[in-house]
Amino acid sequence: MGENPDFSGASQDSKAEYILSNVAEVVERILTFIPTKSLLRIASVCRLWRNCARRVLRTQQKLTWVSACGPSDSEVHALCTSLAEEVEKVFLLPKTVLAMVDSDTFNGHAFCYRQNKARKSRHSPDTVEELNLLFPKGCDIMGIATPGIVLTPSGSYSSPPEEHQEGEAGYAIMFPSMEGVHIKPFHFCKKTISPSALVEAGLVDNPELRVVLMFVYEAYKSGAARFLNQVLEPLAKSKALIAGGLVESVFSPPRQCCGQGAYGVVGLALSGPKVQGASVLLEQDISSPKAAEATIRRLKAAKIPERNTLGFMFACVGRGHNYYNNQSNVEADAFRKVFPNIPLFGLFGNGEIGCDRIVKDDYTLCDTETDSLQHEYTTVMTLVHLG
Repeated sequence: MGENPDFSGASQDSKAEYILSNVAEVVERILTFIPTKSLLRIASVCRLWRNCARRVLRTQQKLTWVSACGPSDSEVHALCTSLAEEVEKVFLLPKTVLAMVDSDTFNGHAFCYRQNKARKSRHSPDTVEELNLLFPKGCDIMGIATPGIVLTPSGSYSSPPEEHQEGEAGYAIMFPSMEGVHIKPFHFCKKTISPSALVEAGLVDNPELRVVLMFVYEAYKSGAARFLNQVLEPLAKSKALIAGGLVESVFSPPRQCCGQGAYGVVGLALSGPKVQGASVLLEQDISSPKAAEATIRRLKAAKIPERNTLGFMFACVGRGHNYYNNQSNVEADAFRKVFPNIPLFGLFGNGEIGCDRIVKDDYTLCDTETDSLQHEYTTVMTLVHLG
């Protein structure tokens, strides 16, 4: 006598229901294939799924990024369009986001959707609000506009990096909460800079400090040079790697302490035993592809692990194709030749911050003079390893 197919189907459904309601190992395995935003939504199904989702989130220790270039089809910046789509697909819970866009497009167009009908200023609160809606509550978002962008296309660590000295371009690097790595954003203006503020930000008297990425805005204003020295002098005495540049503006986080047009600095302080870093300076006399590659190759000697590592390129607007006889992408190509599996990001700005420096768990090799950190017509090429 044959088994009733309806009964058999019901029996299979009951087994599946039992497994998905009671067997944590199976549920957890299934949840690893679900993007994080969807994972957070379905975590409310039951206590088992919530606990499994938490365990899955703790395993997502690998950073990711979204990048975009070329003219946008809409009135908003190309990066915002890509972010809105791609953030639904990522497999991590962003704790910190570093976003950079080209200042020409950003200053002349809306950045995000809600601004497309009535264009707002570059520091519009709507910009920050739109970014906050894309990411989890409590996520620290640093948004910077700069004359040129260096990015690696989304999707693969081994994609060739691109220099965009002109045209619409941008990227957003998303850092999850990582064991042994603490990323703390900071912001100072002339009203908030003080020795105690530097300590509170983790930039001074912090033996765990390994890397500082910093970006100075409105640096041409009167008093800005003295202000920058106030920040750099104590950092130069530390054993941390310091790298960054002078940018056009900062649109996130919002600035309550000072008005539009005031100078200041934002950045990320990276602390923890798993953080390592190395940087080299491509000086003004480095003006051929061969010389650029030879200088970047010196980073290899630091023996920084290449897994879960980012490259940062902070270059002068006067370099790029202007510096290499109209050859484009020279320094980004040289980086990829030396480090084919490390994504590269960065900017073209109005001044560079950094020097030759290696920061590892067992030693630090660095130059301690404040003046050696500030440059023009150079490129600071940096590796940052996050464990």
